[in-house]
Amino acid sequence: MNYSLLADLLVALHAAYVAFVVLGQVLILVGLARRWGWVRNFWFRIIHLLAIVYVGLEALLGIECPLTIWERQLRELSGQDVSSASFMGRFFNNLLYLDVSSWVFPVMHVSFALVVLATFLLAPPRRPRAAFS
Repeated sequence: MNYSLLADLLVALHAAYVAFVVLGQVLILVGLARRWGWVRNFWFRIIHLLAIVYVGLEALLGIECPLTIWERQLRELSGQDVSSASFMGRFFNNLLYLDVSSWVFPVMHVSFALVVLATFLLAPPRRPRAAFS
């Protein structure tokens, strides 16, 4: 099994998750200002909120992200570290894991979760209409 490729795919998936949360919030804010109806979509907003609340709770509880753990395990199984990963593996790792003090990420995660929650409460999504039988 090509564990290196699996690790690269996993870190790309991890980056897509982060992009969904961050870019989703940017689009929600821009969409609210521009009155884009889709940014009030109930399911989009619920999934977006749950995605960052999960990360925020991990940060508050001091739990390492399962995707990070899994990627590290796959890299170990492949016998490589991130510096010897493929170009894309290194690229996504550099996007996700900044060289900052260990307290920065939990503060960022919880703060961003609070921003998303505030946006959710101040500009709530529209509830889906009940289907008639």
